[in-house]
Amino acid sequence: MHTREITIRDPFVYRDDEQQCYYLYGTTDLHPPGGKVLVPGVGFNCWKSTDLTNWEGPMHAFRPPEGFWAEHQFWAPEVFKYRGAYYMLATFKAHERYRGTQVLRADSPEGPFLPISEGPVTPDDWQCLDGTLYVDTDGAPWMIFCHEWVQVYNGGMWATRLSEDLTRAVGRPQHLFNAAEAPWKKKQAWPDKGGEHPFPIYVTDGPWMYEHSNGSLLMLWSSFGDKGYAMGLARSTTGTILGPWEQMDQPLWKEDGGHGMIFETFEGEKRLVFHTPNQRYDERAVFYRIAETADGLQCSDRIEQ
Repeated sequence: MHTREITIRDPFVYRDDEQQCYYLYGTTDLHPPGGKVLVPGVGFNCWKSTDLTNWEGPMHAFRPPEGFWAEHQFWAPEVFKYRGAYYMLATFKAHERYRGTQVLRADSPEGPFLPISEGPVTPDDWQCLDGTLYVDTDGAPWMIFCHEWVQVYNGGMWATRLSEDLTRAVGRPQHLFNAAEAPWKKKQAWPDKGGEHPFPIYVTDGPWMYEHSNGSLLMLWSSFGDKGYAMGLARSTTGTILGPWEQMDQPLWKEDGGHGMIFETFEGEKRLVFHTPNQRYDERAVFYRIAETADGLQCSDRIEQ
């Protein structure tokens, strides 16, 4: 299967050094735009490739086991190798329960991934999504996640320390920043212009951590700018996960694409993958070359798939 044949949101690439191949994961359940019609969740598929263009699959990386707490909105899986096993962080929701990030485990990047806790590791009374794993310089695991605009209007980015086995949060979540701090963000609604929300809203999506060769810590994250869905960069002024964080003036990607992550190919080149267009049923994974600048990152030419 060719890349352009795969309908996918929130694409994530795991490079498997043992098999010398890549795995592609993402939101693969097809459901109507807007999230107002709740259809049963199916699971997450994945694909396998040696060239990032031609893919074997789909394979069933996750299907909900009997009694699984979540019912719909299976979103944005990310897969990491940690302490000899493979862990998937993904977003789920159930009726009369808040959306949250669950941790799952498998012995292979192909799955099957299974839950390792009773429910999400995000706070029970928060509407959350898009948890990503970051292991700090001391070897401590953290999850960075979004506290959603649907609950707080000005979407927040938070970090929570995880237990060594990734089954639970340790202590209280720590606030990193809010979407409105980014100079390039756009207000999504105003009450005096007929918007459905009583306050202007600001979106946070898809955090991804990047350690710059100069020792700084960056975060790629998504929101909306003047030209639609976009990705920006934030920088920790201390080089640690708890910041403080400052926002880059201009987005890394500014038009109709987002929820990206960065990986390195077997040839040693950095790649940015994200979905575009941000239009339900038309989304595809696209790959761009990306390079470090003195204090950040710069996206260059697209890799034609």
